[in-house]
Parts: sequence; structure tokens; C-alpha cells
Amino acid sequence: MTSSPSQVPVGVDPTRPSIARIYDGFLGGKDHYEVDRAVMQKINAAVPEAVDIARGNRGFLNRACRFLATQTPVTQYLDCGSGLPTAENTHQIVQRAKPEATVVYVDNDPVVLAHGRALLEENEFVHMTEADIFEPPQVLNNEVVRRHLDFSEPLVLLHVGTLHHFEGDGAADVMREYIDALPSGSYVVFSHFFDPGVPELTAVAKRIEDILVHGPMGAGRFRTRDEILAMLPGLELIKPNALSEPGLAVCDEWWPDGPRLTPLSDAAQCIVGVVGRKP
Repeated sequence: MTSSPSQVPVGVDPTRPSIARIYDGFLGGKDHYEVDRAVMQKINAAVPEAVDIARGNRGFLNRACRFLATQTPVTQYLDCGSGLPTAENTHQIVQRAKPEATVVYVDNDPVVLAHGRALLEENEFVHMTEADIFEPPQVLNNEVVRRHLDFSEPLVLLHVGTLHHFEGDGAADVMREYIDALPSGSYVVFSHFFDPGVPELTAVAKRIEDILVHGPMGAGRFRTRDEILAMLPGLELIKPNALSEPGLAVCDEWWPDGPRLTPLSDAAQCIVGVVGRKP
């Protein structure tokens, strides 16, 4: 994508990097600007395998959505911070199993909103709306969200790769407000940059965090296991694979589609995912 004025969607500032465009770029997308590529180059220079974080996160999203669509009766999904549409989006995965499933995407990135609305025009069960996902009342009281999702029935809340971009100490409060609003029987799909507490892996996490937090992005925290679990109060966590106890797992190890024949890179071990059910 060039930064020609005729090609820049309304509201987009091509001089400021966008986490949605950077993430899309790591997944092979083309909708990014020079300022986004500069951040990607810095990350790649510091940690060449950093792309494994984006790929692991996306793979976790896909498998978690497939699991919920095929193994639970829930048919409504609230995807917060959905990012740019790529292959295998939430609605494509869940509607393959349940064509009537309703998905509402929430984001406030103008590029995401422009692309998403164009892509979803012909699907009556999929909607996109604008809100700040770090302000739960904006999402929970949003007209589009309330029109298409029934909060008296279980739903799936997705916060996949979002809260690590929330700076400060209030991330747990943000998630608590969302979880409190969910009806019993709902599920939460959640992933987050991870500081494993192992010296050589923590060093990888900190190199990426330094670029994100102290660069033009201004956010991108790698938090510890305890800090991440504090964001999931009151949930019954799903067993993440055949060998682990219920709880967090490296995204690539959350019910993988087959045996692992190649070792995980250090970067791939620095993002975790979890699925939990609200009793």
C-alpha cells in the first residue's frame, strides 16, 4: 500500500504506525505503510523469528474458534480488536460449522473498519462496529453489539492479542468488566505476549517489548503468567492439550492439529493463549 492521498482511507494517518497493519504485515498482508514497515524491520532485526508470534497467535485463534463452533452450542461471537481481515477470520471459521452464527467485530482503526465493512457487506450474520476496546462500556453498550448479540444467552468473547497493547496496571480491570457482563455459559478466548520467566526467553521478550514500548507504537507489554491469569477472574480454564493441566499454553501448543515435528522458536514461546468458560 502506498501513502498516496487518493488511496488512504478517511481518518487514516499514514505517518503513524498501526498495530493492526503491522500484525497483518507479519501474516503476509499488503495493507501497510512505510512507517509500519520500519517498525517491522526493527523487530525483525532484533528477533528474526518474531513473525512466529503473529503466526502462532493466528493459529490459536483459528483452532479455538473451530473448537467452540463444533464442541459448544454457542452461536454468537464478540471479537474485540479484530484487526485487518485476513484468511480464516472468526466468522469464516465458525460459520463453516454453524452457518447461522452471528459475529460482531469491534475495532477503532480506520483501515480495519474500512476493509472490514467492505468485506462483510454480503453476510447478514456478520457486523463490524467502531469502539475503543479498552473502554468496556463503549463496547458493551454499543448499538450494533446490542442489536445483534443477546446478552441473556451465552456468547464467545474474543480478546486475542489485544491487552498487551494496554499500558499501565488496569488491564485486569478491563477484562473483569467484560467477564462480569457475560452470561453464565459464555466463553472467553484470550491471548497475550508472554514473559516466560526463563532468562533466555525473557531476553527475547524484552527485546521486542523495548521496540514496541519505546518506539512509535508506545505499547506492547510482555506480562508474566500470574499477571495474565489475573485478567481471567472466575473462569473455568479449558485444558489446552492432552499433556497439560487446565490453564495457559504457548499458542502453538493449544490443541495443535498434529504432532510437532520441528521445535518451536524462542519467539513462538513468548505468546500464550487460553480459553475459559464462565460458570
